[in-house]
Amino acid sequence: MVLENEMESNVTEPESFWDFLMDMDPVWTTTVVLVPFVVVLTAGVFYLYGVVIGLLSKTSVRNKVVVITDSLSGLGKECAGVFHRGGARLILCGKSWEKLEEFADDLANASDPTVTFPPKLVLLDFGDMESLPDVIEEILECYGCLDVLILNSSMKLKAPAQTVSLQTDKLLMDNNYFGPATLVKGVLPSMISRRTGHLLLVNSIQGKLAIPFRTAYAASKHAVQAFFDCLRAEVEEYGLSVSTINHTFISNSSPGDTESTPSSSIFSFLYSQKPPGVSPDEAVTEIVKTLSNKRKEVLMAPSLPKAAVYARSFFPNVFFSVMAAGVNHAAASENM
Repeated sequence: MVLENEMESNVTEPESFWDFLMDMDPVWTTTVVLVPFVVVLTAGVFYLYGVVIGLLSKTSVRNKVVVITDSLSGLGKECAGVFHRGGARLILCGKSWEKLEEFADDLANASDPTVTFPPKLVLLDFGDMESLPDVIEEILECYGCLDVLILNSSMKLKAPAQTVSLQTDKLLMDNNYFGPATLVKGVLPSMISRRTGHLLLVNSIQGKLAIPFRTAYAASKHAVQAFFDCLRAEVEEYGLSVSTINHTFISNSSPGDTESTPSSSIFSFLYSQKPPGVSPDEAVTEIVKTLSNKRKEVLMAPSLPKAAVYARSFFPNVFFSVMAAGVNHAAASENM
């Protein structure tokens, strides 16, 4: 009997999970408890964010006639997908009829036909200015009216000014300024008569910040930026909204792509071929929010490019000196 009692006294009950935590180091205890909580909280935030964006896209464009230029680009496709699922009456513009048809089929196959509208397709090439009157007429005939025009087209060029021909200068101005301006002028009477509509320009940060080796490109972006800034004041009395979104670069690279990761150097921002960019997802999210809250201007850029924009306005001599120093730095690097 004595032996049995001694054996029973040596038997201990298994520790509970909370007893185990109490015996652990406080730092580890905090980590074990907080990590799952943070993970769940983060997942919840992302879920709610997606729900909010989805609701915004639906309330912003449901049943509205939306025109997207260059809908075959990465941003154009992403934007078309979000708005199509949101119930918009899309008019997709692009240079290739075959690719437009293929993209429209992809949208239709990936959506519920009972809550979406089949996109209408229009061939549009801003490089062919003579075709624009017919294009504008075709766009207006699709639904008889227009609610949202998203100008997403752009032609890029990087080269020293003396190497760019006048013909190339004119081609850039047609694609980046004269084409969009002509399209806007063509649809304005319809919007003004209905006293409703939203014109949204997806523009480059170089509409506000001119940097070396982009003379023709920056000039075209400055021109279309000024056009929209003037237009905004002119059409406000008719209840029309005009917005511009200036980004550094639309990047189609994955987040883990190290080749597209920019340096923090200001020289790298000014002269690298791959400046800090935003993904199509980020750009579309900003477009949806801009249409919802009717913001007049959005600058999508990291802190360094934003600082450069303000430096150009408030400290122009400093900005010009930095640009000149960067050109000299780039030339010295090439000669080494």
